[in-house]
Amino acid sequence: MKKTISFAVMHFSVAFGVAYALTGSFVIGGLLAVVEPAVNTVAFYFHERFWERASAPRFTLRVDAGSATVAV
Repeated sequence: MKKTISFAVMHFSVAFGVAYALTGSFVIGGLLAVVEPAVNTVAFYFHERFWERASAPRFTLRVDAGSATVAV
């Protein structure tokens, strides 16, 4: 849990630092430090779903009453 918290703090700090360096605004830096990780979290969810589907087997082997059938 400590590692997760330290990563979150680092992520917010980097997002704030980059936004502040580019804009010179504390408000925009703070806003991006909150919004960017939230958007990344949603994007990561869809990224994981894509890779789960991409790595799933392309066929299913079913055994019914002693005989094997392959569904494609």
